[in-house]
Amino acid sequence: MAEIKAFFFDQDGVIIDTEKDGHRVAFNRTFKKHGFDFEWSVDEYHNLLQISGGKERMSHYLHTKGFGKKVKPEDEAELIKQLHHDKTDEFISMLEKNLLPLRSGIHRFMREINQRGLRLAVCTTSNQRSAQAVADGMLPDIRFDFILAGDMVSKKKPDPEIYLTAMNKAGLKPEECVVVEDSENGVTAGKAAGMHVVATTNFYTEKEDLSRADIVVSCLGDPNGEKGELRAGGDGLVYDGVLTVEQVVDYFSF
Repeated sequence: MAEIKAFFFDQDGVIIDTEKDGHRVAFNRTFKKHGFDFEWSVDEYHNLLQISGGKERMSHYLHTKGFGKKVKPEDEAELIKQLHHDKTDEFISMLEKNLLPLRSGIHRFMREINQRGLRLAVCTTSNQRSAQAVADGMLPDIRFDFILAGDMVSKKKPDPEIYLTAMNKAGLKPEECVVVEDSENGVTAGKAAGMHVVATTNFYTEKEDLSRADIVVSCLGDPNGEKGELRAGGDGLVYDGVLTVEQVVDYFSF
């Protein structure tokens, strides 16, 4: 098999557990700021997460349930754009206040990638401002080769476009790349791109069908912190709750 040369990370739910207490809260604060009297509950947002992209989620909700007051068709695009801009401001403010810590094992795992001289990139449906804020503000000592955000591709996950774009940008083959994802849409995108996939579950995705991933763990784990559990895949992997880059590279080299 080919040598592993790159790791491509999703952001939300993988690098930080953002969805339930991050993006959802930021959306709700933004709706209130703009005079809308509805909120997305935990369960409602879970349903909306099956749609990739924040602007796309808002458009879907507007068309199916409405915003509680009439929005003229000619005003919709600009409203969604403004809501998403303001929601990103709210989300970045939460990051700056350290309200959303890194998931267990992320910093260690990325540092190991850097130490081995492998390529490292973020491939997210979030916009560029959010992705850059996470990389610069929460992982300042990690070297990223590039960051691909949702607005840089025409098709969102589960379409593989973002991972194919990353592969081409890195000048690699699919079998040389490992995707780290957390959702069914993300896993589907990674496998459709022909890549190896490691999935880390979270509150919203632990009950999703992640069976197409090669390895499924509850988190990457830290030696002196939260340990992960092997949920599926990883046949023959010696796993003690801390998944290392060396283990992953070796696993996909056989």
